[in-house]
Amino acid sequence: MRILLIAPPGAGKGTQGALIATHFGIPHVATGDLLRDHVARGSELGRAVKQHLDDGGLAPDEVVLAMVEQEFLAAKKAGSGWVLDGVPRNMAQARALYEIARKLEMTADVALHLKADDDVVLRRLLARAALEHRSDDTEEIIGRRLALYHQVTAPIIDWYAERGILVSVDAMRPVEQVGREVLTALEVLRPLVAHIPEGVRRPIDLTGLGAAFGS
Repeated sequence: MRILLIAPPGAGKGTQGALIATHFGIPHVATGDLLRDHVARGSELGRAVKQHLDDGGLAPDEVVLAMVEQEFLAAKKAGSGWVLDGVPRNMAQARALYEIARKLEMTADVALHLKADDDVVLRRLLARAALEHRSDDTEEIIGRRLALYHQVTAPIIDWYAERGILVSVDAMRPVEQVGREVLTALEVLRPLVAHIPEGVRRPIDLTGLGAAFGS
């Protein structure tokens, strides 16, 4: 399967991405890890990233997307799917990513949306900052990150819903419970995605599933 993850900071995207990758035996393409790996290896892309970081900037979209394209190509050669964690963060990235995947005939089967309320992720991130002694993760900074996430991510979620590949789950519950629900949903979808074109599919919202069963 080919799965991309959409989630606010602190919603457990990295944890669920690793779980999905292990369960389906597919690469976990985490862009943050990719960037660090390319910089450490001194690859051509890594040198480009390092130059931007040394100048106090962020890695440009074209560099990040080039790294992702390499991973998609490797997955295709291996006859594998992928789970993508880290992009897209805005509509420009989402459209560029779609064009890359379409060119390789590896467009996403599922856009997995991990939904979590701001107060929940704020508590999680503050707890993590205290545990890891991260003085840069203050309540004010986290609040700004969440506001930016909502501002730029809402159009992405709507776009994937229109394409019929959006699956939303409640990420505010214990990690193990979220993981079980995610894997169950993906296993149900796995035999269907190859036979039902995305244009005729409908978004799936599982966020009320726990409440329906009294959990």
